Amino acid sequence: MTDRSALQIQLEQGIAALGLALPADAVPRLLDYLALLERWNAAYNLTAIRNPAEMVTRHLLDSLAILPHVRGETLADLGTGPGLPGIPLAIAAPGRQLLLVDSNGKKVRFLREAIRALKLEGVRALQSRVEEVEGRFDCITARAFASLADMLAWGGHLLAPGGVWLAMKGKTPDEELAGIPPAFALRGVHALTVPGLGAAERHLVVLERAKA
Repeated sequence: MTDRSALQIQLEQGIAALGLALPADAVPRLLDYLALLERWNAAYNLTAIRNPAEMVTRHLLDSLAILPHVRGETLADLGTGPGLPGIPLAIAAPGRQLLLVDSNGKKVRFLREAIRALKLEGVRALQSRVEEVEGRFDCITARAFASLADMLAWGGHLLAPGGVWLAMKGKTPDEELAGIPPAFALRGVHALTVPGLGAAERHLVVLERAKA
C-alpha cells in the first residue's frame, strides 16, 4: 500500500506540470477515487494496473491531460470502464452534466458507488452499448476503445452540432484519419505529455461535428 501523502505529492506535482489550476478540494477527492478504485479492484478486476503510484500516472494524470480541450455544458464518456477519464474530469472541472457509459455491469456498479461516495453532482452512470445510448452532448470523450471510424459509427449520433469529440489514443492514428465520416471535421491531433509516463506516446484527436 503506497502512502497517501506520497501519492498526493506525486499528483500535485503532475497537476502543476500539466499547468492546471483545479478546485481546492480536487486533489483529496481524486485520491479518494483512487482509494475506492484500488479497493474494488481487488475483488472485481476493474483495471489491470494495481500499483497506486502507477494509477496516479496512467489513470488520473492521463485523464487530466485532456482537460484544456473539454468544453460545453454536457459531456458523455463512452466506454468509461472504471470512470476514465470521466470521473477525474468531473472532480477537476465540476458543474457540467456528465454521463458515464459502459456495457460492463460490474464496472457500472463501481461507477454508481463512486458517484455516491464522492458526492459527484450532475454525474450519472449508464450500463449500455454505445450505439443504444440516447441524447445529445456538447463534448464526448473516449479512451481508445476502437478505431475513429468505429467510434463515430457507434456514438457519433450523441455529439451535438458544433460539439467536440475527444478521442484519446496512444500513437498518432494517422491511418485512421481517412476513415472519419464527412459529418465530422478534424480540428487537431495533439501530442500529450503525461507527467511520469516517460516515452509512452499519448495523442488526443479533436473532432468537431458540422453544424446543421
